[in-house]
Amino acid sequence: MPAKKPLVIVTRKLPDAIETRMRELFDTRLNVDDRAMTQAELIDAVQKADVLVPTITDKVDSKVIVRAGPNLKLIANFGTGVDNIDVKTALDKGITVTNTPGVLTEDTADMTMALILAVPRRLVEGVKEIEDDHFKGWSPNWMLGHRVYGKRLGIVGMGRIGQAVARRAKAFGLQIHYHNRKPVHPDIEHELEATYWESLDQMLARMDIVSVNCPHTPATYHLLSARRLKLMKPSAYIVNTARGEVIDENTLARMLEAGQISGAGLDVFEHEPAVNPKLLKAKNVLLLPHMGSATIEGRIDMGEKVIINIKTFADGHKPPDRVIPAML
Repeated sequence: MPAKKPLVIVTRKLPDAIETRMRELFDTRLNVDDRAMTQAELIDAVQKADVLVPTITDKVDSKVIVRAGPNLKLIANFGTGVDNIDVKTALDKGITVTNTPGVLTEDTADMTMALILAVPRRLVEGVKEIEDDHFKGWSPNWMLGHRVYGKRLGIVGMGRIGQAVARRAKAFGLQIHYHNRKPVHPDIEHELEATYWESLDQMLARMDIVSVNCPHTPATYHLLSARRLKLMKPSAYIVNTARGEVIDENTLARMLEAGQISGAGLDVFEHEPAVNPKLLKAKNVLLLPHMGSATIEGRIDMGEKVIINIKTFADGHKPPDRVIPAML
């Protein structure tokens, strides 16, 4: 007789191919309506499931985890970041947590590079001029932006995504600088011709463009604080495709409004899905609805990692993408 399939509860709708394969392998309950679960529904799910598959929008905090039933042994997050999960409480309760690292690197780096190019060259403003029928023909001073080639790019967080951004940016002629908890391997530094700054403050004060590519953890909350944002040059630009909580959004909005910074490209926000009204009014800001990793290929790759983590765990082995405290 085959072993009993684990009960897997999925909190949001995933790509059809992934849901189909999960149904084949596990006793899977899907969220067909794709409506975000309430806290009460999440508690009900963790009381019944062997495996919970949440996404980054599900707040699986200590209030949810402490109510988990005895069968819940794995939280297989559909996402790279795990700031939506109280990992410590889960581990204390004997629940393994996994994520989906690596698969979104290239997609997020592509979007980051798109923002690095689009904001200084005022692409969205240009589109609006066409839509509003303001374009009356070329002239020497029309829609002047700033050249990207030769500028200094400061990358905050030189992990997989930060390095992928650096490779793209180097090809566009930017000079690569970075701040990280520790320097990357010398071979990578040499390949990217990258300059390491132990002091984030010193780096920020010298950069033309700053790209935020670090995860959101307690240590990185408001890493770009009001004080640090004010270190940036008035001619500088900032791009964030990581997590909104890394930047003091209110201060950034005020600085943009006052012309104390030249522009911003933001794919993430501090209080998603709410967007700061001052950001919505600003002309020198490109705002995107958290779509940095939004490719079909990326979502399928994420789902396949979730399946591998669940299958490996169900077979009695350690899943490949376990989240451990040292990683946070």
